[in-house]
Amino acid sequence: MALLEENVQKGLSTEQVTTFESGNEMAAMAAAQINYHIMGYFPITPSTEVAQYLDMMKARGEHDIKLIPADGEHGSAGICYGASATGARVFNATSANGLLYMIEQLPVQSGTRFPMVMNLVTRSVSGPLDIRGDHSDLYYALNTGWVILTARTPQAVYDMNIMALKIAEHSSVRLPVIVAYDGFFTSHQKRKVEYFKNRKVVQAFVGECPTDYNFARDPKKPVTIGAHMNGDDLINNHYQLSEAIQRAGEVYQEVAAEYAKLSGRTYDVLDLYKMEDADVALFLLNSAAESAKDVVDKLRQQGIKAGVISPNIIRPFPAKEIREALKNVKAVLVGERADSYGANGPNLTHEVKSALQDDKENKTIVLSRVFGLGGLDFYADDAENFFNMAIEAMEKGYAEKPFDYYGHVPGNPEKVQKPVIEPLHGDVYKSGLIQVTKDEATQKLKVKIPPLRALTTKPKRIASGHGACPGCGIFGGLELFFKGIEGDVVVLFQTGCAYVVTTAYPYTSHKQTTMHNLFQNGAATLSGTVEAFLELKRRGEIEVSEDATFVMVTGDGGMDIGMGSAIGTALRNHKLIMLEYDNEGYMNTGSQMSYSTPIGHMTSTSSIGKTQQGKTFHHKDTAQIMAATNIPYVFTGTEAFPQDLIKKAAKAQWYAQNVGTVYGKLLITCPLNWKSDDRYGTTIVEAAVNSNFFPLYEIEEGVTTITYNPEEKKKQIPVSDWLKYMGKAKHMLKEENKPMLEEFEHEIEKRWQRLKAKHENPLL
Repeated sequence: MALLEENVQKGLSTEQVTTFESGNEMAAMAAAQINYHIMGYFPITPSTEVAQYLDMMKARGEHDIKLIPADGEHGSAGICYGASATGARVFNATSANGLLYMIEQLPVQSGTRFPMVMNLVTRSVSGPLDIRGDHSDLYYALNTGWVILTARTPQAVYDMNIMALKIAEHSSVRLPVIVAYDGFFTSHQKRKVEYFKNRKVVQAFVGECPTDYNFARDPKKPVTIGAHMNGDDLINNHYQLSEAIQRAGEVYQEVAAEYAKLSGRTYDVLDLYKMEDADVALFLLNSAAESAKDVVDKLRQQGIKAGVISPNIIRPFPAKEIREALKNVKAVLVGERADSYGANGPNLTHEVKSALQDDKENKTIVLSRVFGLGGLDFYADDAENFFNMAIEAMEKGYAEKPFDYYGHVPGNPEKVQKPVIEPLHGDVYKSGLIQVTKDEATQKLKVKIPPLRALTTKPKRIASGHGACPGCGIFGGLELFFKGIEGDVVVLFQTGCAYVVTTAYPYTSHKQTTMHNLFQNGAATLSGTVEAFLELKRRGEIEVSEDATFVMVTGDGGMDIGMGSAIGTALRNHKLIMLEYDNEGYMNTGSQMSYSTPIGHMTSTSSIGKTQQGKTFHHKDTAQIMAATNIPYVFTGTEAFPQDLIKKAAKAQWYAQNVGTVYGKLLITCPLNWKSDDRYGTTIVEAAVNSNFFPLYEIEEGVTTITYNPEEKKKQIPVSDWLKYMGKAKHMLKEENKPMLEEFEHEIEKRWQRLKAKHENPLL
């Protein structure tokens, strides 16, 4: 009996709603209608919106998915694997380096045959850093053992997310599935879409969640998952995986046919546009194929038999269907938004060639072009240029240049970029006014600083002209800290607002040596830099009169995903400073919740609604975590207390140059995402200190000292006086949220009393 008839018998209306939505919205819609059990996630542009939409929908009571914010993509993959191994339905979304960070886990999941669905919103893989869309991340997934579907439009994103789960859970497949669609092209652009009005139609289509598998869901039925295998067993395991992913291609066709009856939308293995008699063709993935179809119509009017092939599934690779589609085509150009460096053509080019090789009668000329890297737009003119290359090869009977890049331009020495700012170093950053000495009796440092006015003669380390939001507290906090640092610095910025807004190629706002690496590895990277500098100096291979101070700047959640690297660096006690600017969220990706976000505070992934009121757990005390590694110096600071911060900076430099690792945490404002008035930046961080939410203290060689006590200064204020400045927290002041506010106040007081006890007892 047809599924449509079954649904009618069950009394389910298959009515569909027509609207205009983006690919990310439709991925979230499909997930919400399926009502997955678990989503482990971590924000990364451009996939972040998927979790944001699901969080907003959950706040409105539109689904029951347990959304678990991970510490990084590797953690999110672990959450998803653990949940799927327990027999839950599991969902995720990621992009670019996020996929690479979790990629170790992907073969684990496919190799043990636990199904789930992950949306890969494709994006350029760093480095250099680029957040626009290409397929360089997708190509890393080709050998992970996951089924991979490709969606050209937001409509396809919705439909394929529904089909993907049914394929993943099919008894002959049992594999995780990726739905890949183009970042910013498909993920953010709104298009006309249709979705089922009643989510029970979707749930009836995907069916019941399987239970007949070796899941770790019942302690009374013990199982062992992921057992160690020797080579003889492993080759059998991988053979079975290979057979399963081949069967997934057959199951895809069955599911697509079934879904076509239900929805009226067809997704054949290959999307073939006017290929029935084509002489020349383009083979393109996802959105680029849509751009090329208008060119086909234009060429057809000119008497040129052109067509476009775009696969809807690339794992398993549809070799048989491609051979059939190209059997009479004289020349095909395979355009790919990624490269397989050194292979004389990217991955799909070679797979197309391999498919044709098995047809001894086929004489199709195959050209390969890498295009659209870093989100470079692909227009109709570009598609026409591709067709012209294929036509030329057809007419000549061969391709003069089988493989090349498209869209690259040679440099012009006459137009070489001139520095916009003058790099500075050495004595210009030495005021001679800051004195740091060690008290032999107490073994603590004594710092003398001049009046702040005297330090204004020191030039800024970061030039004006960066692209930060109005009222951003990052650069006020960083520059104030750097006033306390004498001499040269080498700074590593982890990905985040501070770096992105100051280094738009080919320009930089940094006057001193500046490096970049990703969130999860900044501290380790700088530790390598420090040790290399010291070793080169020891061997006499570089000559420096004075050592620089090495500083890693992190923020925007960098001490979540980068916590492991930071702790490892601290335990090794390298001579460097880790400086965190805490803006209480992942601000550079759009204000998602971080572990530093206070309880109750609203972010784009801790929404306010009838079923939830902001973040559900307390903020991480990073300073205390780092102090537990026994590094010589830990401190907190804000620009609202400048003398305090400058003194701590001077101490930090001394310890980093003479003893070992330093960690400092600066509370800074983010008016855009805190929903606060630009002018209240200093007022807000001062109120955070005076409410004891962000106490100012230092831990010097294990001894805690409170450097500013609002109780003693008679400036202590209620927590509510701090929260009232921020739109992201005003709901906590409502009567119905009084229990949450009281819990927050209790936690702040508990941490403050512990800190006072440590201040009073050097042994704590």
